[in-house]
Amino acid sequence: MRYRTELLLLVASCGFLLFYGLGSFGLVGADEPRYAQVAREMLDRHDWITPTINGKPWLEKPPLYYWQAIAADYVVRTFSSAPQDHAGQPLPPAPEGRVGRTLFSAPDGRAEQAARFPGALDAALLVVAIYFFLRHRKKNDPRPQPSSEVDAALIVASSAGIIAFAHAAATDMPLTATFTIALLAWFSWYERRRPLALALFYFFLALGTLAKGPIAPVLAAVIVTLFAALRRDWRALQRTLWLPGIALFLAVSLPWYIAVQFRNPDFFRVFILQHNLARFSTNLYNHPQPFWFYLPVFALATMPWTLWLILALVERLRLIWRERHEAFTSPDDAWPLFLLIWIAIPILFFSVSQSKLPGYILPSVPAAALLIADYLAAHRESEALSAHRKPENKLSPPLAIAHAILCGLLIFAALIAPSIAVTHHLTLNHATYIAAAIAAFFTLAIAAALLTRNGPRLLREATLLAVVVSVAAIIRLAAPIIDATQSSRPVAETIQAFSREPVPVALYHVSRLQQYGLDFYLNRPTQTYETLEAPGQVPLQGRIPAEAHVLLAAPGTGPQFTTLLSGRKVAYLTSIPAQKLELYWIGK
Repeated sequence: MRYRTELLLLVASCGFLLFYGLGSFGLVGADEPRYAQVAREMLDRHDWITPTINGKPWLEKPPLYYWQAIAADYVVRTFSSAPQDHAGQPLPPAPEGRVGRTLFSAPDGRAEQAARFPGALDAALLVVAIYFFLRHRKKNDPRPQPSSEVDAALIVASSAGIIAFAHAAATDMPLTATFTIALLAWFSWYERRRPLALALFYFFLALGTLAKGPIAPVLAAVIVTLFAALRRDWRALQRTLWLPGIALFLAVSLPWYIAVQFRNPDFFRVFILQHNLARFSTNLYNHPQPFWFYLPVFALATMPWTLWLILALVERLRLIWRERHEAFTSPDDAWPLFLLIWIAIPILFFSVSQSKLPGYILPSVPAAALLIADYLAAHRESEALSAHRKPENKLSPPLAIAHAILCGLLIFAALIAPSIAVTHHLTLNHATYIAAAIAAFFTLAIAAALLTRNGPRLLREATLLAVVVSVAAIIRLAAPIIDATQSSRPVAETIQAFSREPVPVALYHVSRLQQYGLDFYLNRPTQTYETLEAPGQVPLQGRIPAEAHVLLAAPGTGPQFTTLLSGRKVAYLTSIPAQKLELYWIGK
């Protein structure tokens, strides 16, 4: 009964925290629409090898996410009605041999569901893998194990970084899930020396290589090597280099790399040299950040469990400092030491990189959740075994209040997210005061619960309550604002409302992020009026469509682009105030 209850709790938690609201707002940023467009074009062409955008090879990332998105399209389409257009009619076959009935062409929110489903599914698999790994470890180890599989799984599922990237059409969650399962399999092999676990390590490491490239085996090699070195267990490192496992890794990961290189001779230069080595060593893609950038990012990614992570890190580092050699060689300390290395390596590795994005350190978040769960379970067990304490011993008041404040801040941030999405800063108004009052109420309620005799037992439930309220607030309140102000979906709908025919669309003083989104939602490339100053690019006049077209422009730029059109007829159509854009019809 307890086992079934735990599984139901995990299913309900993952279902809401990871899958709820996947289609509530349009694709945003640069990566989401581009990744979704690549998946759609691969599906259109029935080509599982070469990723393309607008028919041209796009070799920045391996194909695992695209394959998952294509599979998600098939699955969601199988269990739902046919995609419909804005008038409620079934989508017709697209021109030029494209597939028009895929969910990637549906304007009813299912395109976003199909694009984001891989991230949510991978996050759910990650949570389940952690649960069964700790359950199996506790069951098969004769020594007392302080780990709690339910706590660890729910801490992972409720961490802000995991929830955020589970709702994103990106490659970060596929990498994090496969990388985490690979490291869990390796540690299971380290404790038990079962070949199946080592085979799983190599298999999921190969999937990680198909998710985001060589970073998966590189980070895993550094973590395993450093762990073996600190424990002076060189034999374990030697036995990790298992020829059947290496053959399995190559058999899973290598065929696509060979096939794509054979079809695209530039693949090695573009993918390895440019998008891996150059991205790491230079600021090639304009993502510079200070060296300490990932410290606040990691703290936010582990919200609302950040306080417990700090306590767990301080206690473990203090123990290592006090015991020195024994802390590295004791069998009981192997698991926490492995987690510490797992947390540190991705953060340190990408802190050195000249290009920094928040998703790069997502593989450290599951390790942090496991360390927190280990810390909480160890303290519960030590209290239960103490002759002078009861298992229901209270949390210290400062600790309970501090955690309650963090939960309240999470709720407050979720409630004011709609306002920040519009103004891009915090404004003091009636909505802000109401949000502060609601957050204060939850803070007091959580603090009161944690200060009771059953406070330690209520910690998980109280924290999950705060996370559920925050996710519900963001999806119900902030998602429509994000969709209206930051996604190209409403812009594309406005364009299509004036003409259902696929007329050309041009842009003037519109951001590249908007262009990426329009290319996806219109399912055709847009053009830009602006002069490209890079040598070898097409000059300005050659980029203005000769035929009649729709022009999307920044407000107040009419006199500027009118002079470029050489007397062509310009008709104002409408404005899109939420995104500060204006729509024009340009005659032949």
